[in-house]
Amino acid sequence: MTLFSMFNHQVINHPDKVAFIEGDRSITYLQLQQQVTQLSWQLSTNNKKNQRIVIALDRGIDAAIAILACLNIGCCYIPLDIKNPENRLRFIVNDADVQCVIGKGSCPAWLDKPELWFDFNQPKTTTTSSLSTNIIKAETLAAILYTSGSTGNPKGVALSHEAIANFYNWAASTFKITETDNIASLTPFHFDLSIFDLFTSLTQGATVHFVPANLTFSPSRLTGWLSENHISVWYTVPSLLSFIALKGALTSTPLPQLRSILFAGEVFPTQQLIKLCQLLPETEFYNLYGPTETNVCCYWPVNRNQLDSNQAIPIGLSAGNAELKISADDDQLLVKSRNNLSGYWQQGKLHPVKLIDGYYPTGDKVSLNSKGEYCYHGRLDRMLKCSGYRVEPAEIELLIQHCDEVINCVIIGIKDSTSGQRPAAALVLKKNENLAGLVKKIRQKLPTYMQPCKYIVLDSIPYLSNGKTDYQLLHKQLEQA
Repeated sequence: MTLFSMFNHQVINHPDKVAFIEGDRSITYLQLQQQVTQLSWQLSTNNKKNQRIVIALDRGIDAAIAILACLNIGCCYIPLDIKNPENRLRFIVNDADVQCVIGKGSCPAWLDKPELWFDFNQPKTTTTSSLSTNIIKAETLAAILYTSGSTGNPKGVALSHEAIANFYNWAASTFKITETDNIASLTPFHFDLSIFDLFTSLTQGATVHFVPANLTFSPSRLTGWLSENHISVWYTVPSLLSFIALKGALTSTPLPQLRSILFAGEVFPTQQLIKLCQLLPETEFYNLYGPTETNVCCYWPVNRNQLDSNQAIPIGLSAGNAELKISADDDQLLVKSRNNLSGYWQQGKLHPVKLIDGYYPTGDKVSLNSKGEYCYHGRLDRMLKCSGYRVEPAEIELLIQHCDEVINCVIIGIKDSTSGQRPAAALVLKKNENLAGLVKKIRQKLPTYMQPCKYIVLDSIPYLSNGKTDYQLLHKQLEQA
């Protein structure tokens, strides 16, 4: 069954069931169907199937309606983090070669082609037609999620309808999602965790509650919100869960309705996971693993008896019927799955992925433990995981090296107690240049999660005898700074 045939089934069976709640606003399944249909008609007058539409809206009900309308007319959605610097937004829109940008109000300065702007708030076409149930080809692109790129610019991970459907069907079955569930959604729509929040939920008739963004700064208020809204399932990142374990006042705010917590995006420090398991003894925990290119390809139902504060937790076994194997050359995890990306979208077209015997190379080093579970041992390349986001040091380096004050720059990942890793910068500056002014300029051009947490200024970048950068020495210097 397609996404919309499953969604229509929920509308027929539970028309008055609440689909989304955002603050004081809520929308039922029937109302959602009507609003998606109206926007679909509006968009279809200017957009054809297989075109690309940018979603420049904050996480919430309106953005969800826009995403569903794009898919309904056979288009591919590209969600933006509209809080990103203008240079990054402009690059993504131009690189994707989009046909429409959905936002609110007047056209923003970062959009070079104002004729592409579509104001979500303009009056919608009235129609009583139901959502289309036409079969869309499995290989048709559904979403392009831009992540940090090793070439120095963001790159788009292109996901097909088949890839998204394979994941949400697996997740619905594995985590037993039903119409009785209240699902917390905090993940931005440009992050692949949102596929669970949007599609697994809607196909099963669950209610999605959008977590107010300001609660992430107050863990005790966040746990209070989870309790008040009877949240039963939450998929989020370990850094936030660690924050809740430390300061979430869980001893005074029980969460009896919270059946399952799923986490992904970065390594969960075992000691903090043990603490959270103790605070929520009736909650099931699941470690979900996979780069954006594979969505979830491994998962581990947390076995409390197996947790050891001196050992990292496993990433577990195959998810979504993925075929997994370990490369004999470098112990790299290789993945063949219907979840896998269709290719990378760059410079207005789809580029094929370099596979190894039909398997996607994750770039992650793994091993098998005595129980036959996969264990993660870090990256084989320089990529970082910061608060669940993938960050390529080369992208930060390129931006900083374009600053007039800089002669050279190297980005290193250093440990962070809450977000796993943070980028740190080693700089060589021109004579008499001011670091404070440079840092201010960098902060204006990079998303928050990509901004270096620490800077050191050197006379020169250290090199090994073979001429390569001495990353190990730089890492030591930045850790000690």
